[in-house]
Amino acid sequence: MGRGAAGKPDLLSEIAAVYKDELTLLHVDDSLIVVDKPAGLLSVPGRGEDKQDCLAARVQARYPDACIVHRLDMATSGLMLMARGAIAQRALGHAFATRQVAKRYVAVVAGQLQAPADLWGVIDLPLMADWPNRPRQKVDVTHGKPSVTRWRILEHDTLNDTTRVELEPVTGRTHQLRVHLGALGHPILGDALYASLAVQMRAPRLLLHARTLMLTHPVSGARLAFASDVPF
Repeated sequence: MGRGAAGKPDLLSEIAAVYKDELTLLHVDDSLIVVDKPAGLLSVPGRGEDKQDCLAARVQARYPDACIVHRLDMATSGLMLMARGAIAQRALGHAFATRQVAKRYVAVVAGQLQAPADLWGVIDLPLMADWPNRPRQKVDVTHGKPSVTRWRILEHDTLNDTTRVELEPVTGRTHQLRVHLGALGHPILGDALYASLAVQMRAPRLLLHARTLMLTHPVSGARLAFASDVPF
């Protein structure tokens, strides 16, 4: 069993261990792979021998030509896209860079987030690395990179004082959704980086899930759409 701060069980490590030999593939063809990542599993290898198990390694064990196109935080679950070969990787990387890939997430945040005036609200706050506190990111209106998130209310839970929201990152900055929601005063439950200890302890994991992924196939030109059930 992994141990976290102050000797507490590292719940994300325990969750990842449950999925040690499991790989949920939603789509495989000659150009791309769509896989459902469990919470607690790295997207790519980290530093150290204990951080070599990751989604990329598991997929590459079956498909050696699989290449990373984007990443999800270790604590985030849901849909990830991988390319097969360098040509597909360049094409899909360009699709991400030019915002031709649509992603939507679901999160549960602390408090009663007020609905926006329109169906979708917009968070437009520049982000940059919080260098003394890496890997944390922070809002910096002077030096931060443009960062935009669209959001809408799915459900209010007044009994538990939470709000379920759908999120669409227009840009793809590190920890963008987590920092943006924290900046609104409604951090995601279970967030060990951006929530207070009390909010962290309200969930056994970060309640953030990449639910849908939509893109154009780089070879056939067909429009593809994938969905993953929200596990919380």
